[in-house]
Amino acid sequence: MTVTVRFAPSPTGRLHAGNIRTALINFMFAQKMSGDFILRLDDTDQERSTEEFAEGIREDLRWLGLNWDRQISQFDRLLRYVGVSENLKEMGRLYPAYETPEELDLKRKRQLARGKPPVYDRAALELSDAERAAFEAEGRTPHWRFKLDPVGVVWDDLVRGRQHVDAASLSDPVLIRGDGTYLYTLPSVVDDIDLGVTHIIRGEDHVANTAPQLQLFEALSAKPPAFGHHNLLVGPEGQALSKRDGSLSIEGLREEGLEALSVASYAATIGTSDPVAPHMSFDELVQAFAFSKLSRSPARFDPRDLRLLNAKLLHMLPFAAVAERLKAMDVGGGEAFWEAVRGNLEVLADTKLWWRVVEGPLAPVIDNGDLCLAAAKLLPPEPWNEETWPAWSSAVKAETGAKGKALFQPLRLALTGEQHGPELKALLPLIGRERAQARLEGKTA
Repeated sequence: MTVTVRFAPSPTGRLHAGNIRTALINFMFAQKMSGDFILRLDDTDQERSTEEFAEGIREDLRWLGLNWDRQISQFDRLLRYVGVSENLKEMGRLYPAYETPEELDLKRKRQLARGKPPVYDRAALELSDAERAAFEAEGRTPHWRFKLDPVGVVWDDLVRGRQHVDAASLSDPVLIRGDGTYLYTLPSVVDDIDLGVTHIIRGEDHVANTAPQLQLFEALSAKPPAFGHHNLLVGPEGQALSKRDGSLSIEGLREEGLEALSVASYAATIGTSDPVAPHMSFDELVQAFAFSKLSRSPARFDPRDLRLLNAKLLHMLPFAAVAERLKAMDVGGGEAFWEAVRGNLEVLADTKLWWRVVEGPLAPVIDNGDLCLAAAKLLPPEPWNEETWPAWSSAVKAETGAKGKALFQPLRLALTGEQHGPELKALLPLIGRERAQARLEGKTA
């Protein structure tokens, strides 16, 4: 059997950390099993779905390295859903109901007041033809409910283990709204059947949907896929993640300059038994993936921890992994520059600051003019290497009597304009004697 999974976002907004976790888990599982990863756009809500959001979703997935084998749009398949719904009506599994939202809300309140669960009472099944005609004469259009069999529904969840739901305790779900548009369940099941989806992997907030969906698969004479419901990501304060929170959107994280591998590593490993750590390749993530590692508890997605992870990844990357990107940013210096500065980076764009420090022009910060002028006179001739800084600073110390912070801080400020940064033993040879002397003398260079 070829494993086939799908990621099914609605193009009503951009992807955020929460739904990208679902995409990552599906993709990693498909990759590990040499299977297919399908991108399905759940765009039946045409009032809120836009092509701009759809393209944004594709852009986010490509940036993360999640390439899909097939893509479909639910809006293109509406006629297929109509055909299936007509068959379900003929079978007596899809029935019209005419209650207004206000009437349904009142029913629920009455049931709760009586200590009963707020389950739909199936009053619509008792309506006569005349009563239905009278409702329609009032201008009411029916919504359509799927009639559940009142039996136990059991499945072996890939994450949560054996699950049992008594369908008699559930309301018959609405599959078609009064305006004729489809809710999630029917299009999703029909697509999963037609696409040959073998595993449905999604957030645990969908557990309640599973029993009705399994009965719908059965009603359509289709073998259901395996189901797995992973733990959810929440924000740093435990809040639900939202498309409206730009700080946790994939677009926002990318614009912040974070590495795709850092975002993928973090979103895929928090809330698992694996330590949260940077991965040098996507293949590392794939090979480490297992459903058994997923926790049952919500996992906190903290942007501060993600930024720390991003810095760790950059500190580990070899020059070859960033050479082309540095070139595109007009950052030179080659491998020597990268080795000098990578330990001080939070995002790759920080290299532009340190390249300006090396290449200039830079206005020095003179904290101790006498010390800097003395240091300028003691600069040794080139060529310079990593031994130059300790030898030169020792000479300045002997000449001026300055030591510790009183020695090193004025030299760093004059040479780099910054209070902190890469080790000067690596940076000084890149700055070079001419620029170093000019800056120590207070000149922009």
